[in-house]
Amino acid sequence: MRENAAIQPLLDAAGNASDDETTSVRQIVQSLGENSLTPNLIFVALAVMSPLSGIPLFSSICGIAIALIAGQMLVGRDHLWLPSFVMSRRIDGSKLDRALKALRRPAGWLDRVTRPRLRLLVRGPVRKLTQALCMMCGLVMPFLEIVPFTSSFLGAVVSLLAFGMLARDGLFTALGLAVLGFLGGGIVWFLR
Repeated sequence: MRENAAIQPLLDAAGNASDDETTSVRQIVQSLGENSLTPNLIFVALAVMSPLSGIPLFSSICGIAIALIAGQMLVGRDHLWLPSFVMSRRIDGSKLDRALKALRRPAGWLDRVTRPRLRLLVRGPVRKLTQALCMMCGLVMPFLEIVPFTSSFLGAVVSLLAFGMLARDGLFTALGLAVLGFLGGGIVWFLR
């Protein structure tokens, strides 16, 4: 695997976080490394895209975590902090395993196709804009809780944007921006 392709190892680390029947967010964060803000952001965004998003309040917790992680990236923190009510949240081990299994095939594909391109979209001010957009997507997720699985769309946006930052592949950033624009346009059209 190339150095900039890193989703499969994240899934492996999260899967190995606990042997218990349940796994806490703290265990997953520690398995990914507290200094790795972008991998933690990707993992949470992927989790909200998985079937786990159907669990009541799961999307809200993920949205709060996404907003906090992206906000910390935006201000330049070098290590991850999440409140104890997020860190202590527990996930059923079998549900986590199923969600990780569902994500393995797309993760493998992402790892194979990524390469450095459109670098302008993953550096400097555009990178800060990307982090701000991730934070805003996270802040909106708790409000989407009333309609199950709607947060998954924003999870996809955050996943693309974060993966673009991690892999330094601006194509994924461009795709994330396009999906966000499409969602925004759809909402405007719907509200007319």
